Amino acid sequence: MRRCLAAVVALVLLATACSAPEAVRQPRLGESAFVYVKNTDVITDWDPGTSYSTEIIALQNVYETLTLWNPVTKKSVPRLATEWRSSADGRTWTFTLREDVTFHTGRPMDATAVKEAIERTIATKSGAYYIWDAVSSIRVEDTYTITFALRYPAPLDVVAASAYAAYIYDTKAAPDLPGWFAAGRDAGTGPYTVDSWKKGAEEELTLKAYDGYWGGWDRPHYRTVKYRVLPGQEQAWRLLLRGEVSFLSRPDPRLFARATIRPGLRTSERPSFQTAMLLFNTADGPMSDLRVRRAVQKAVDYRGAIQALRGGVMPHSGVVPEGLLGHVPGRTPRQDLEGAAELLRKAGYGPGGRPLRLTLTYTEGDTDQRVLVNRLRRDLLRLNVTLRARALPWPDQWERGKKRGQDIIFMYWWPDYPDGYSWFGNVFHSADPPVFNLAYLNDPTTDALLDSLPELTVTDRATAQQAFVRATRRVLDQQAAAAMPWVLNYRRAYLGSVQGYVDNPAYPDTVFVYDLRPSG
Repeated sequence: MRRCLAAVVALVLLATACSAPEAVRQPRLGESAFVYVKNTDVITDWDPGTSYSTEIIALQNVYETLTLWNPVTKKSVPRLATEWRSSADGRTWTFTLREDVTFHTGRPMDATAVKEAIERTIATKSGAYYIWDAVSSIRVEDTYTITFALRYPAPLDVVAASAYAAYIYDTKAAPDLPGWFAAGRDAGTGPYTVDSWKKGAEEELTLKAYDGYWGGWDRPHYRTVKYRVLPGQEQAWRLLLRGEVSFLSRPDPRLFARATIRPGLRTSERPSFQTAMLLFNTADGPMSDLRVRRAVQKAVDYRGAIQALRGGVMPHSGVVPEGLLGHVPGRTPRQDLEGAAELLRKAGYGPGGRPLRLTLTYTEGDTDQRVLVNRLRRDLLRLNVTLRARALPWPDQWERGKKRGQDIIFMYWWPDYPDGYSWFGNVFHSADPPVFNLAYLNDPTTDALLDSLPELTVTDRATAQQAFVRATRRVLDQQAAAAMPWVLNYRRAYLGSVQGYVDNPAYPDTVFVYDLRPSG
């Protein structure tokens, strides 16, 4: 009996060995480039003063900010500034700059250049320029010292670490600076500079090492960074297994599970600050009826989608994710189809009423969004509502959204800097023309409440939190401007030869490539 059992065990082990996946090919150290795959276009705006979208994944390797937010200490750490101090009332901030730094144009980076860059960004009145709203004046003290005077207290060391609008760049790079940037040129101080850019191509962007980088190149580094656009995850996965791609930022649950057990791959997983939002058109069409908006809120299959995505996302409560000031616990939404049907009936739609047709756009290539959209389409159909959903590349979806081109837009949001105000000030504060307030909410009561938040977050955080609670109730309950289905759980799959990767939720989907260590 033992002999027969041993034979069976041997056969099982042999079968297992024969079926074990091959180790993933690792590039040789001398030929190594870091290759990042995105499911939509990388660059929507090359101008560091106005950039406000997906190009963050590249621009954070080309440009630098005065400080950097550390996800471990949850504080700002030096970047282009080596130290800083503030007055007791939080209205004066002085930064000491790093010496011997040059822009990619060759110009030295000094206090004058920093002042010019920030003042130009403020003057654009575009993108995330609002992060500098507290600044009343900027004064150059000496070559490497700069002082900011503020109108009201603000955490300028955190503001200066913002993912957007905090870049320091050479404003003297060209007479026509916007046109110069638009051609795919850069004027940063970062470790990499633009080598080539092919808009719309699969191999869209290549960066190369800037030899004059202040951090030096003595230790092993990737000297080339490539960004490829592949809408389908299967193709990206195959390229990863062949060692032709280095990093998948958001593999679907099935691929992530395979990556965790595949020899030659590493994985990373951590909660993020990135939230999914269904923004409702409060200004035009059938969704301008509050009852219809509330009905759609109730029709979303929150729990079912989260279960289907198998750990790729987490339940969301309120507007601001957990870990930031402004998070409101105890507000995780649940599906209520009976309540949705009753609201639709009162609006004249729903089962037995007039048929209702709604349009929705979501991001092409985003399999997570597609899961929820398909469930929403199915459940709304049971309520006599037809949902016409269309997947678009994010730049096209955004442009359509700014023109009020849909009833519902499905998009992600993350903070400009780690603070809850980013959601409210950008997405739910009235603005004309709309930029990211794609619910087109225009409510003076909400605006007045939101306008109090920036100063309160510094002077009285307890009162600020109470204001966030009221703002959350106003936006989600009284105005029903959005549904918040989940928070992303950042899952990464990358080559085993990539060492030193650390996920920083303040800079979503960004890999700081210079900090990595390639191995053969």
